[in-house]
Amino acid sequence: MKIIFSKVNLRYRHIIKRIFDEAEEFTNNKVDNSYVSLAFVSEDEIRDLNSSFRKLDKVTDVLSFPMLDIKQGESTLADFESEREPDGRLNIGDIAICLDVAKRQANNLGHSLKREVCFLALHGLLHVLGFDHIESQDEEIMQKTAEEILNKLNIRRK
Repeated sequence: MKIIFSKVNLRYRHIIKRIFDEAEEFTNNKVDNSYVSLAFVSEDEIRDLNSSFRKLDKVTDVLSFPMLDIKQGESTLADFESEREPDGRLNIGDIAICLDVAKRQANNLGHSLKREVCFLALHGLLHVLGFDHIESQDEEIMQKTAEEILNKLNIRRK
């Protein structure tokens, strides 16, 4: 999976790429020529996105905008070959992370900003890949999946 980064410094690009590669394998969503965009945004930008797309006028940590209607446990990226762009690429979605909120959360949770950014990026990708946490059993699956992927890469809570 290719990641189109926007305003993401080099410190995070490599580790996010490793996480996304691992998540592709772990969730059985590895397909050729797919891509996702990931941007670090300000509190004003994430509030505007949240208000425009979710009708919630508040700052949040991460937002995901899936391009495909993947359902965790029911479909994978391989089921969306017909959605490829004319050049053969498969756009799976967009992720926005508010770094200022991530900093506060990392401080409140007592772990590093790197760990928080990694968790939020993975959380966003899992949403793009059809995971959700509206129902408690879905939340449990999503949380367990995220923890297993992060633990495999030795990105642990302190």
